[in-house]
Amino acid sequence: MLFKIVVLGLLCATALYAALVLFFSDRWLVGSLVILGAVALTWIYLQRGALPAKYLAPGLVFLLIFQIFVVLYSGYVAFTNYGTGHNSTKEHAVSAIMLQNQHRVPDSPAYPVSVLESSGDLIGGDELHFAVVDSEGEVLIGADEEPLEPAESAEVTDGRVTAAEGYEVLEFADLLNRQQEITSLVVPLSEDPNDGYLRTQDGQRAYVYTSGYVYDEDADTMTHAESGTVYRDTGEGAFVSENGEQLMPGWRVHVGMDNFVRAVTEDSIRSPLIYVTLWTFAFAFLSVATTFILGLFLAMVFNDSRMKSRKYYRLVMILPYAFPGFLSALVWAGMMNQEFGFINNVLFGGAAIPWLTDPWLAKVSILIVNLWLGFPYMFLVCTGALQAIPDELTEAAQMDGATPFQAFRAIKLPLLLTSLAPLLISSFAFNFNNFNLVYMLTGGGPRDVSAGVNVGSTDILISMVYKVAFVGARADYGLASAFSILIFLIVGTISVIAFRRTKALEELN
Repeated sequence: MLFKIVVLGLLCATALYAALVLFFSDRWLVGSLVILGAVALTWIYLQRGALPAKYLAPGLVFLLIFQIFVVLYSGYVAFTNYGTGHNSTKEHAVSAIMLQNQHRVPDSPAYPVSVLESSGDLIGGDELHFAVVDSEGEVLIGADEEPLEPAESAEVTDGRVTAAEGYEVLEFADLLNRQQEITSLVVPLSEDPNDGYLRTQDGQRAYVYTSGYVYDEDADTMTHAESGTVYRDTGEGAFVSENGEQLMPGWRVHVGMDNFVRAVTEDSIRSPLIYVTLWTFAFAFLSVATTFILGLFLAMVFNDSRMKSRKYYRLVMILPYAFPGFLSALVWAGMMNQEFGFINNVLFGGAAIPWLTDPWLAKVSILIVNLWLGFPYMFLVCTGALQAIPDELTEAAQMDGATPFQAFRAIKLPLLLTSLAPLLISSFAFNFNNFNLVYMLTGGGPRDVSAGVNVGSTDILISMVYKVAFVGARADYGLASAFSILIFLIVGTISVIAFRRTKALEELN
């Protein structure tokens, strides 16, 4: 009982801390869900009985966090422009534009500044602040994204703040150790970004900097101070001029079905999406077919009772299955190296065969490596299925005059397909999303330079989604999430149809 109370206490303390962090970040919905989840778990484990709920609760929590939340969030992102340059709010975008185009105000007065570190805060605790004294002798303290505000209980000596309640004044040695943080700190003078910012180079004197852009909150425009060019919010998640030029960064906005429309209407995206989809189907089908045929053949060979030392041969057959797939893919990538690989130098006498750089040979290489990785699994399941089929059925067919091949095709194969069909379907779904093999072996290459997205000749849908979202100079999470939804619909539809066909096959047998 004591152990249970301690664990629940730690859980509640962690949930409270997480909720406070979320509340301070204005994540009210998620923070409230964390509190409700902690309360529900505490109620479940403190009450007597309810044993099924106590066993199911941890799995349900992980299901909600790692499956349901991920699916829902991906669906939400698919209807936004979330990506590079559009990954925050409009307020943060305005602040970033103003900060990126700063210059020191000519003849700006030098403010004696003290650098403070917050102390005793529940959240943070090491944030740096500037403390200055204005012309009226009032102490003002501010931080990054926190404008200067009057402070109480501060001590001032020779026009400089030497102590402040809740803060620790950094000494000269501390200023030297944290010089990069201090010089990059930008403190707004007020809530209006047009008023400027305080910056310092030595932690002793601060100067006023203003932006090269002027933001008009009422008109919702950003104006370049020198050229007079006006940029407006047109609803695209960025300030746009009359000639179509955008100011970056922008912000996240809902774009409806635009990402899905882009995927099927923009030729630079539609064309690679079509051939990647076709290759994904071909790769998944050929992977299942080749591994199943080889695995079934080896299972039939080693299932013959006349063969000696069958258990040792079977052990050798499953060795590729015992090694992690991504490590095997890396080893094969080295063996298939065009200049230094074992296959070219040893097996082909130094030939420069572009196994991984030619579009079609790279596809063949992936299928060969996947055959090496996948046949042991099919060998195991086929061996088990064959041993479950009574030998009397085959013997009876042969007594009726059937050849061994006819007995296999008419009796064993239908029974095998009935029991193995769900495994073949799951294998198809696995290879449909076999990210590790493609990315570790070829990286999806060779690259298609004509495509409007980061995609290569051997990319399958899941690796294309990963590269669109995370690889390259520009990440497009919205488009990647739209692709993810398309993949989900494709795999789900195929699985439903295949399982219905499997059920029909069972009824037929």
